[in-house]
Order: sequence, then C-alpha cells, then structure tokens
Amino acid sequence: MRNKRFVIVLGGAVLFGLVAAMSVSRYLSGAQAYAKNLSNVVVAKIAINPGEKLIAEQLETVQFPRGATPDGVFESPDKLVGRVAVVAIAGREPITDFKLAPEGSAGGLSAMIPEGYRAMTVKVDDVVGVSGFIMPGALVDVVVVINPAESSAQQDPISKIVLQNIKVLANGQNIDKPKSEREPESVKAVTLQVTPEQAEKLALAATEGKLQLVMRNAVDQDDEQTEGVNKRRLLGGEHAAPVPDPGTMKSEQPRTAQPVTPHHAVRAAPVKEEKPAAQAAPQPPPPPKHSVEVIEGSKKRSVDFPQ
Repeated sequence: MRNKRFVIVLGGAVLFGLVAAMSVSRYLSGAQAYAKNLSNVVVAKIAINPGEKLIAEQLETVQFPRGATPDGVFESPDKLVGRVAVVAIAGREPITDFKLAPEGSAGGLSAMIPEGYRAMTVKVDDVVGVSGFIMPGALVDVVVVINPAESSAQQDPISKIVLQNIKVLANGQNIDKPKSEREPESVKAVTLQVTPEQAEKLALAATEGKLQLVMRNAVDQDDEQTEGVNKRRLLGGEHAAPVPDPGTMKSEQPRTAQPVTPHHAVRAAPVKEEKPAAQAAPQPPPPPKHSVEVIEGSKKRSVDFPQ
C-alpha cells in the first residue's frame, strides 16, 4: 500500500515538473521572440522648445515594437546632438527627422524658416495684434489702409487685404506657443513668415499705410479675393447675416441674404387685368322620374316608369 502511494506521489511530482518546465520554456521562447521584435528609439527626456539645440542630457533611448515605431526615428542619441528642433517636442515623445531642422542649421528663429521663405517683423499694438491673442503658429491676413496716389482720380483712403494666410513665427521675442493660449500677451512686434515678394508688399504697406492683422481659423486656408473698401462703399451699409457657430466650415454656414434693390430703383410692371369669362347659361334641371317600389318577399327594388 505504501509503495503504491509513493508511486502515485512520485508520478504526480514528475507530471507537475514536466508541465512547469514546458510553461517556463514557452515563456522564455515568447520573451525572446518579443525581444527580437523590439527596436531602440530615441525620445525626449524632457520637453524641448522650438529653435532649441539638442544636447545629450535631453535624450534617452527606449524600446518600441517594430510595428509601432514611427517613421524617421533615430536609434542612437549621438546622431541627434547639435540638431535643432523646429516644433515643440514633449517629454517621452519620439524624436523624428521631420521635427528637426537640416543638419548644420543654427539655433533660434532662423532654423524655423522654411526654404524659400523669409521672416519679417512688423509693429503692432493691442488693436493691430488682436488684443495680444496672436500667438506663434497662428494664421493671419494683413489689411492695409492706404491713400491712393495723388494722380489717381480716387482720393479717398482705401482698405484692402494685401496678404493672406500668413503664418506667425513669433510674437515679441517668443517663438514658442504659451502654455495657456487663452491668456493674451501684450507685445509690440510680430514676426511673420513671408516669401520675398510678400516681404516687398509688406514693407511698402507698412511704410505708406496703416497695417491691421486679421486672425484666421487654422483650418480655413481659402483664398478670398476682395475689391477693397473706400468711403463711398463703406457708407453704403451692410446686410445682416446669421452668426455661424464656432468651428463650423464655410459650407455649413448659412447663406447671406441677397441685397435687395431699393423700391424706387425698379418700376413695377403694369399688371393686366383679366376679364372674367362669360358665364354659361344654367341648364334646366332634368325632369323628375316616376318610380314604384316593389316588394318581393324579403327583397325590395325600385321600378322606373317613362314619362
């Protein structure tokens, strides 16, 4: 009896040992396969501001699954030291080539200017700068109020949009978005990203007239061609239009009412009076019919007699 129990206990121990060995082996195989599927990715150890040169203390290496690795990442921090960030990079965020200026770029604002563009600063105040709500990265239109040339027949000042969809690179000496964009910041200058041709227009507009910046929605990048406004058109008035909800697209906004021509400018066409059609003479009613009701058992029927 004791030998039988001993054999059963021994057999159970061997069975559990085999199951445990297979489980450990399977776990180690899965861990090795998972480790082979990982790759090194350099991430930011702390937040990095736009225009800032990267140093080794700001970088660290972590492992990402190969299928979830973003495009353009770096495997070693050595290739990133000295590069300049062109956008804000948050802590623990992978650093990709798209977020960096080309190699050899200097730090600061110059690294954030795309090829073929220029940075130009204009003076602003609380009114021109939209009460301080124009932050780096915002899109604006530039309106100028200018007097025409003396030889022109039109001598009244004209207000006209001269530049559209212009990106703001910096407000004052700040090239990074503030933590709270709901709080305005009083600045005396705004730096805009313009092409060389736009820089010429902006310089002339700032010299000959008065500038006004108009903020855009970041999604709205349509081209709006206007004729400009002078005193005569200004005093012509404007038709009221429904106010759209915040964030609605132009296609979702209600259409503005069409201008109504004054009643004195259009003469109503005479309306011809239609003569009533001659009424036909009433026809005499048909003669009454003579009928007799006949009862046949449980049925009734009516029999008409000729007149």
